Amino acid sequence: MASKAPVELLSVGGREVRLTSGDKVYFPGPGITKREVVHYYLAVADPLLRALYERPTNLKRYPDGVEGEPFYGKRLPKGAPDYAQTARVTFPSGRTAESLCPTEPAVLLWAANMGTFDFHPWPVRRADPDRPDELRIDLDPQPGTGFADARAVAAVLREVLDEAGLVGWPKTSGGRGIHVFARIRPEWDFVDVRHAVIAIARRVSDRLPDRATVAWWKEERGERVFLDFNQAARDRTVASAWSVRGRPRATVSMPLTWEQLPDVEPEDFDVRTVPGLLAERGDPHEGMDAAVGDLGTALEWYAADPRGELPYPPEYPKMPGEPMRVQPSRAKEPSGDAPPR
Repeated sequence: MASKAPVELLSVGGREVRLTSGDKVYFPGPGITKREVVHYYLAVADPLLRALYERPTNLKRYPDGVEGEPFYGKRLPKGAPDYAQTARVTFPSGRTAESLCPTEPAVLLWAANMGTFDFHPWPVRRADPDRPDELRIDLDPQPGTGFADARAVAAVLREVLDEAGLVGWPKTSGGRGIHVFARIRPEWDFVDVRHAVIAIARRVSDRLPDRATVAWWKEERGERVFLDFNQAARDRTVASAWSVRGRPRATVSMPLTWEQLPDVEPEDFDVRTVPGLLAERGDPHEGMDAAVGDLGTALEWYAADPRGELPYPPEYPKMPGEPMRVQPSRAKEPSGDAPPR
């Protein structure tokens, strides 16, 4: 009989967490093992827990490594330890689920041992899961564009957020894009937050019409950076800061300051480089919870814009004021991306 792989015990936050099959190769290119991924999460547990604390969190799991088939876990897996807490979330369909809600570092290592690469938190806290406390804007470079284009758009986004009375906190997506988050008071529902994101994104694309777009339909985007307003819709999430991404080089979604952003590339940040950078520089987003804004100005912009609503993703119920969910080339109505005349 083949002997069982040894089990290692890791101590964190006063608990011991099992690490199994540590020699399993998760990233064949650089030769990064499961042990390295779990130890990476041990190294970044403090700032990662700050990003996830009391947030319903989906787990993107790669049990067979980066070359295997990943899956999202939106519900707490069976067999979770007693200390793994939950938060109830409601999906657009009206169905509910008990989602993992991190409250201590041990649960992060447990999830990593279950094959989790990405942590995808909702933009809400458990105490009020229907009112986001975080506004998120996803800068998604389209074919023909790249990280440098996303950086240029992010610089204008920073200006627009400042005009809206919001403080933006940038991070790499771990791929070619950039995510920018802003803390807000949890006083608005998902519809209002999404409208605020649409208004902010439109201001950016109006100032950079050749480089940025809010066009939902890919046929209209061209070689521009798409400001994905639908990432603000209920049940849409993005990878948290400090998350390992399912990419061949084990890149990490790295939080940055605005001063650092012009001089970095996504490949600078991976499982092997980020722990040292954290030890040297600390958490660039440590002050985020103290920089809380409101959506009053952005919602005024939305209300004054005659372009109105934009399409929701196809799995959502039809929403009030929403235009037809049909490609513009097949429709008679404009998509809403053009600025008012």
